[in-house]
Amino acid sequence: MRSASEDEIAAASAYEDLHVPALFQQWAARVVDTARVRTGDRVLDVACGTGVLAREAASRVGRLGSVAGVDPNPGMLAVAKRVAPGIEWREGAAEALPYEDNSFDAVVSQFGLMFFTDRVAALREMVRVLDRGGRIAVAVWESLERSQAYPIEVELLEQMAGAQAADALRAPFVLGDPAELVGLFESAGVGAVNVTTHRGTARFPSVRAMVEADLRGWLPVMGVVLPEEQIQNILEEADRALSHYVTTAGTVEFEAPAHIVSGAKP
Repeated sequence: MRSASEDEIAAASAYEDLHVPALFQQWAARVVDTARVRTGDRVLDVACGTGVLAREAASRVGRLGSVAGVDPNPGMLAVAKRVAPGIEWREGAAEALPYEDNSFDAVVSQFGLMFFTDRVAALREMVRVLDRGGRIAVAVWESLERSQAYPIEVELLEQMAGAQAADALRAPFVLGDPAELVGLFESAGVGAVNVTTHRGTARFPSVRAMVEADLRGWLPVMGVVLPEEQIQNILEEADRALSHYVTTAGTVEFEAPAHIVSGAKP
């Protein structure tokens, strides 16, 4: 695994500190429940990021089980290892998982499938490393228009930072069609495919914290680094644009639904 740069670690740290509690933590238990992870299981988290899902799986499998996380981003893995050194972290692509056939009882992934270079190949890899009868559970965001505040932030970025920045924020929402998901999983050889849609709630300490999490955490992960002056201008305008979602306590809350796709190795 190559060493992470300071910028990669900074972006991953912002992701762990800001996005995980606001968005991703609430989904980890749901995905692990859907995969029916239990004591003694061998579990792989694909596109593990900073490891919130792998940490949840580790809390379920106990000492008799094992959990591994794979991600192509060394910054994410550096933070994951710092937070949970007892889990096995490996650098690798979803399309070429660094494990033997039939190595796991469950494979899980949350909010990574939309970024894979070849989604069918990645899902086939997940099936390959599953033991016979092994379970798979993958979470993806619902479509952008179903997420209350993000379409407004995307429009703001389009106006103030250009298409590349806006597209980086659109990217997580491209697999919102349940029928497309079923076809994708079935074409990869996943059996008994099922899609369930769940309500979720994004909770940020403030508008600034929400937008700054994207500008300093998410956009750099996607290869978009904005100059400081531009970041400050966007943050100022965001207070007005997103004021509808500010609670009386000054926090920001809005609906952020997701699909969880489940299946099994035939």
